[in-house]
Amino acid sequence: MSFRANRVASGLMVRLSVWFTGAVLTSVIAIPGVWLAAAVLDDALPVYPKTEPLKIAAAEAAAEADMKAYAEPLEHTELTIEMLPIRGGKFVMGSPDSEADRSPDEGPQHEVEISPFWMGKFEITWDQFDTWGEKMDYYRRAAFGTSATPRDKVADAVTRPTPPYTDMSFNMGKGENPAICMTQHSARMFCQWLSAKTGRYYRLPTEAEWEYACRAGTSTAFSFGDDAAQLSEYAWYEDNSEGHYHPVGRKKPNPWGLHDIHGNVAEWVLDQYVADTYAMRAGGITAGKSIENPLVIPLKEYPRIVRGGGWDDAPRMLRSAAREGSSLEWKEQDPQVPQSIWYFTDALGVGFRVVRPLMEPSEELKASRWDKSEPIQKDPVEFE
Repeated sequence: MSFRANRVASGLMVRLSVWFTGAVLTSVIAIPGVWLAAAVLDDALPVYPKTEPLKIAAAEAAAEADMKAYAEPLEHTELTIEMLPIRGGKFVMGSPDSEADRSPDEGPQHEVEISPFWMGKFEITWDQFDTWGEKMDYYRRAAFGTSATPRDKVADAVTRPTPPYTDMSFNMGKGENPAICMTQHSARMFCQWLSAKTGRYYRLPTEAEWEYACRAGTSTAFSFGDDAAQLSEYAWYEDNSEGHYHPVGRKKPNPWGLHDIHGNVAEWVLDQYVADTYAMRAGGITAGKSIENPLVIPLKEYPRIVRGGGWDDAPRMLRSAAREGSSLEWKEQDPQVPQSIWYFTDALGVGFRVVRPLMEPSEELKASRWDKSEPIQKDPVEFE
């Protein structure tokens, strides 16, 4: 990407919620700059009324064995979001000391257990993103005289981005290209809208879920092996992208069918970036135990994590274990005062894909964990 993250984590106070077999750890480990504790019920995304989901037979599953691939329609458009089932399981997170181009924040390795979920087969495209961001679904209803469904009425209430000051594709083209330059807040609000629009709960993946899905049962540097010479078959990156991103799905998928999981655009996850997160997990009360669905709840605006590397990145950033944190420098060219809460003008290699957990959590659990984020992002008041 245009700017690399500031990896300095000194003084950062982050509550790290780690769960074992459904029970929350409430004890606190005294690690410099980091708290390990249960989350609190504040500073979460808004809660919207629940509506009856759009009926899709393949999207219904009572147990992991029932999970199937399905396509989530964006009503009033011809667009769908293809979702693939990701079975639950355990994996070793992070990279070994012997891995080429390894960074210290990728270790020590530790075992993580992940619950089943669906994940987007592709990164979210501009067509899909603009259905929300530019209210294309709303305008199509108006143009064709289509009545709003109960889901539409809830989705229409979800906050949408203010108009950008420039073309956020930066002349690389929209359509089936991956959407870029959005803040994590913007990506999370898209998920909020998608949840309202469909009646099913969507969110960003956690860092652990993302790496689990990326690895797809492998333990090598990339999901296809250790040989970076094969990267051009699976990814768009600095050596073959010709200076721009490309339509999703044009390269080989990983073993679980996910396209562009390496390269094209780096992908937002939910977690706060903390350089020594793995060391804390390996050396604290979690030592020697499998960690269930870990999440570093974001309590500061910067840095937050993107994974997978982008079209403008070197091969080392496309590795399955590579971690990168956001930076205020990603807004350096934004001329607005104050700068936008929706866009990163200098993150031309950042996008996202969505997940949907098999078991939807309670509203209380969403607020305390998956939807929690500080500080709350609000558009500034515009004065005449």
